[in-house]
Amino acid sequence: MDEKQDNQVPQMSPVEEEEEMEFSHTDKLVGVFSEPAVTFEKLKKTGPKTSDWLIPILIVIVAAVLSNVIMMSNPAIKLSIIEKQMAQIEKNFDEAVQSGQMTEEQKEAQLEQIRERMDQGGSTTIIFTAISIVFITFITFFIVAGVYFLVCKFLLKGDGTFKDTMAAYGLPYYIIVIQIIAMVIIALVTNKFITSTSLAAILEIDKSKFLYFLLSRVDVFSIWFYAVVSIVLAKMFNAENTGKYFATIFGLWIGVGFIFWWLAANVPFLGFLQQ
Repeated sequence: MDEKQDNQVPQMSPVEEEEEMEFSHTDKLVGVFSEPAVTFEKLKKTGPKTSDWLIPILIVIVAAVLSNVIMMSNPAIKLSIIEKQMAQIEKNFDEAVQSGQMTEEQKEAQLEQIRERMDQGGSTTIIFTAISIVFITFITFFIVAGVYFLVCKFLLKGDGTFKDTMAAYGLPYYIIVIQIIAMVIIALVTNKFITSTSLAAILEIDKSKFLYFLLSRVDVFSIWFYAVVSIVLAKMFNAENTGKYFATIFGLWIGVGFIFWWLAANVPFLGFLQQ
């Protein structure tokens, strides 16, 4: 009986075993940029690995931390950040003075103390920034991957697993690494602290304006990223129609982005959603 069960276990042919061994992480990385559809058709057959999403995320975290260090090392960029933060803090303090919560003297004293702390902020600021980047990146990844899995599985009726989704969403993170590099170059050229490569960020459009939301979607790297995600999710969920994946993924990007923008623009304590 045991011999019969052993015979029923599917065995990989020598060719299949060789193909699986040859399909390295480097091959997948290159495939994301050159042939995402072909690469993920092969990945669906060989099966995704934890490294398919973990390595790209770790590289994005390192790139994001380094980009902050580089930009904050530029005196002009650092000064522009401090001035923007101080302007917002002073605006809040002015409202507190008008409502009688503090006096003008208290406002000036606190502003001076805050500016001194900002000017002296060095390694401590970098450490806290790095920690926040780690937590935000991982939390965002799992939340978005979870949403994509539910949408692809139940709305689009695809045939895939959460592990497939993590690989499909994680490997395209290498595009974000390129985006971060471009962002740093733009920041150093313009002497501005840039948080994205969209037209809205580059032109410094007022975040409360609807024009900001519109131009925030005009981003070559983001469009490239979501296009690849759409293609690879379709492949990992064995979809015949890639078009509905494009419509769904881009619809989520635009729709959720609009909701976040509206909340940040209209609800004071949710302004961090557009930071």
